[in-house]
Amino acid sequence: MHTFLNPLHGAHVGRHEMFRGRLVDSHESPARVEHVLSEWRRRPLGELREPAMSDDELMPALRAVHEPRYLDFLRSAWDDWVALDPANAAIDALPSVWPLPNRHGFRQDGWPENIAARLGQFAFDSGTPLTAGSWVAARAGAACALSAAQAVLGGDRCAFALTRPPGHHAGPGFYGGYCFLNNAAIAAQALRDGGHARVAVLDVDYHHGNGTQTVFYERADVLTLSIHGDPRTEYPFFLGHADERGAGAGEGFNRNWPLPRGTGLAPWCAAFDEALQAVADFGATALVVPLGLDTFEGDPISGFKLRSADYAGIGAALASLKLPTVITFEGGYAVAEVGINTVNLLEGFERAA
Repeated sequence: MHTFLNPLHGAHVGRHEMFRGRLVDSHESPARVEHVLSEWRRRPLGELREPAMSDDELMPALRAVHEPRYLDFLRSAWDDWVALDPANAAIDALPSVWPLPNRHGFRQDGWPENIAARLGQFAFDSGTPLTAGSWVAARAGAACALSAAQAVLGGDRCAFALTRPPGHHAGPGFYGGYCFLNNAAIAAQALRDGGHARVAVLDVDYHHGNGTQTVFYERADVLTLSIHGDPRTEYPFFLGHADERGAGAGEGFNRNWPLPRGTGLAPWCAAFDEALQAVADFGATALVVPLGLDTFEGDPISGFKLRSADYAGIGAALASLKLPTVITFEGGYAVAEVGINTVNLLEGFERAA
């Protein structure tokens, strides 16, 4: 197993996020990757690489998933934020105004000159701080995901993209949930472009992978599956229900398993087993796993009850599919345990594979 580490992840350091009317310290921090890396070095799994990738190689992969206008926004957003007011250099960029859907009369077809409006045009929450290093870190993370997909296309059984900020909440033209570029979708599309006829994305993060679902919702060549907290009570709220099955050509190729807060291992595994069977029934030739460790019982912003020892079995079950697999690091905010839980899953996969 190759692990592709984002050497620039520390460029993105959010100071605060908005939570229920208060500015609080950001849960998504560089320490998350550092704890995983520390545990990985204690129990090494294969080779650790730091990919370097030119824009000529990377940007086509980003454009295959994200809208060009959105990528242009991400590249320039911080400079535009500081240009609005030089004092902004000392604070994170958070949106404060949003256009409602067109049925309410709000237009979204323009390009507002004020960066405060553009933040709201592309962000779906006020909990995702955009900082001086967000684009640098997110771009390097996408390079990790693309490199992992290329390793699998080259014959690796499994490759792991160890990066932050995470990605599965980012859609074709929106960001949120700490995510700017959708690493899992970038990997899935690269596997398709590399010759895999059918790719499955099995998201095990506590929070629904709304961005990934949106990217592939009308397609039959990528099966998107997500096991997560019920959106009636859990973030991101507005997607992730069981009746969302895909649309157009993609009808029947999206499935969600929303589970109640407090779900423990047995009911979680029942949903997981159904998802594994769906991958097999689909006839997938490759697998992408957006790996969220916020299903852990000690996670401060989530609500499932999985334990550290459970992740080895989950990794083994993923390996039982016998598919070339890309794993992308997503959520998990019990920072002290996130490294143990991550490596437990990777180790379980390796032993079973």
